[in-house]
Amino acid sequence: MGSFTGRVAEVRTEAGCAAATIACPGRAVPGPGQYAQASAATDVLGAALFYAGEWQGGFLAAPPLPTGWAPGTPLALRGPLGRGFRLPENLQRLALVAAGDCLARLLPLAAAALARGAAVTLFTDLPLPPLPASLEAYPLGTLKEALAWADFLAVDLPLDDLTGFDERLGLSPGERLPCPGQILLHAPMPCAGLSECGACAIRTRRGWKLACADGPVFDLREIMG
Repeated sequence: MGSFTGRVAEVRTEAGCAAATIACPGRAVPGPGQYAQASAATDVLGAALFYAGEWQGGFLAAPPLPTGWAPGTPLALRGPLGRGFRLPENLQRLALVAAGDCLARLLPLAAAALARGAAVTLFTDLPLPPLPASLEAYPLGTLKEALAWADFLAVDLPLDDLTGFDERLGLSPGERLPCPGQILLHAPMPCAGLSECGACAIRTRRGWKLACADGPVFDLREIMG
């Protein structure tokens, strides 16, 4: 983790939301599920920029993007921060679940898994960008079948939607997940781990954790039991 200078290289629209390519040193580029804290000179609070793909000279940042940022905007960057996704070495069947307002944070996992020869299926109700022909996509209502098929589950979910998510997965009360997985809990992270402000506090089986420092990616069974 370090402090760097960067800039907004390009602003684009991803599924109706503003995303950006960020020009920065390679050491500032977060991994899938990690983030970099970025702020322009006029920003009161920094923004968490999540990795959404490779870009020569920096990285593609997932939406949303702070209003007022434009191509050429200088940025102060701190990162990479947080705990990201870690796919198992023997991965064969990966289910991606984009249950929030953005699927871009999960797409780097699809690219990594497909490169290994694994089968990948995406579950979401969001509008789909252009996807590789080998990546199948289904609505969230079919998630129950995914649990029987997948040997690893990667989820992107807003923290506010965590309550009741086991029901959306088709699990009965007290039923455990049949496969291992990880979940990126998207929460406000205004201090990015500097002051432990508690805005992103998450209750886990091991007590309270902070998404900004202990996550934002957690083991699913630690969160859901």
